[in-house]
Amino acid sequence: MNRNTQMQGHILLVDDEQAFCELCSLWLTQKGYSVNTCGNMQAALALFEQERFDLVVHDLALPPTFRPEDTVAELIRYGDTPVVVLTGHNEKSLALDAIRNGAWDFLTKPIDPDFLNVVVARAIERQRLANEVRVLNARVEQENYTDTLGLVGNSKATQSLRELIRRIAPTDVSVLIQGPSGTGKELIASALHRLSLRKEKPFISVHCGAIPGDLLESELFGYKKGAFTGADRDRKGLLKMADGGTLFLDEIGEMPLAMQVKLLRVLQEGSYYPVGSRQMEHIDIRVISATNRDIPTAIEEGIFRDDLYYRIKGLTVATQPLQQRPEDIPILVRAFLERYGTQHDQQIQLDPAAAHWFSQQIWPGNVRELRNVIESAAAVCQNNVLSIADLMLVTGSSTVPADKDTPPRQIDLNHTLDTQVKELEIALIKMALEAQGGNKTRAAEQLGLTRQGLQNKILRYNLQ
Repeated sequence: MNRNTQMQGHILLVDDEQAFCELCSLWLTQKGYSVNTCGNMQAALALFEQERFDLVVHDLALPPTFRPEDTVAELIRYGDTPVVVLTGHNEKSLALDAIRNGAWDFLTKPIDPDFLNVVVARAIERQRLANEVRVLNARVEQENYTDTLGLVGNSKATQSLRELIRRIAPTDVSVLIQGPSGTGKELIASALHRLSLRKEKPFISVHCGAIPGDLLESELFGYKKGAFTGADRDRKGLLKMADGGTLFLDEIGEMPLAMQVKLLRVLQEGSYYPVGSRQMEHIDIRVISATNRDIPTAIEEGIFRDDLYYRIKGLTVATQPLQQRPEDIPILVRAFLERYGTQHDQQIQLDPAAAHWFSQQIWPGNVRELRNVIESAAAVCQNNVLSIADLMLVTGSSTVPADKDTPPRQIDLNHTLDTQVKELEIALIKMALEAQGGNKTRAAEQLGLTRQGLQNKILRYNLQ
């Protein structure tokens, strides 16, 4: 394969007529494309899993059934790769069905080589541009991630948290992150590591509550072959894997007391013995711990050692529940929707009523719960618009909750239609602006207006 061929594109041609495959392959090869051919769907999918193709040219009538509708149903398995379908004279309606199922275009046999070249070139160019857009979106997302440290929100609490992380990250002091579940404690630990002088070394995360107490020691310290039943080889522990970098002990409040004693010794001396070994290991690590438990209370109850607490709490970072920073909710909703859209190549809009609903919830599960609801609702929404109905479906609610600050709007025949329409428009505009963080362009898109149209309504209703 020459360099020019590589630059043009790699095509998978699927057709059971051998002579047609050879002729079509010759035309495309002469134009600088690399072409693989096969005669049935099974072989096509096998090739597709083995190699990367820029385009699939696919006949609709394939063995063993030769039923075009069977082929149409399988086109989804080519994912984001554009598919050009080949049809006979009487199969145009099926070709249109194929396009509705994701095909990019169709060609009718007999094929004109010049027209084939035009369609193929356009399809591959479209794929190239789509890939560039994905790369640019990923780059923008990474830049935003760097600016925000991955902590989305503009509340004072979130801004103060980002500033604190930037200040303490370059130090080697131990950090204890305390706060409710779902408030991003591991995200904070990861940001501390990325901004630290140890960023080129490993970041090892250990969930102390997820590993049974009798296994935690061997997981952390590692073990020698024969140390216990089933130890059929030497194994390096997580402590050694974190050497030079950062060890994140998530939910350290769940660690058994016996293990707390052993961990304290490691943190004090920087050394330990793997299980079943007489050879001491030395490590240099920074420890970041996290818990949703009130450690002073746990000390009083006798389930957490005070000496370990003073060792790990060099600096304490507190996270706040989402209920205490509601101004972050619209920004988080938009960020999670955009992330979902990027991952699934969709642009999902949020209708104003749904945007308002998010801001009215308590979110006991905090950001984790919010993200899960958004992703679930986005997966089932229709026409790429996330609505109240979608939210009711995924949350199991049968009614739309009322605004916690204002009573539900009722129809009042004592007021004119114009007055009530005006009040509804004002409410929807405010909701859209709130959901989009004050961005008028996004709010206008959400409301189905032009930006100028939204601006005119804002001036008319004196909403500046």
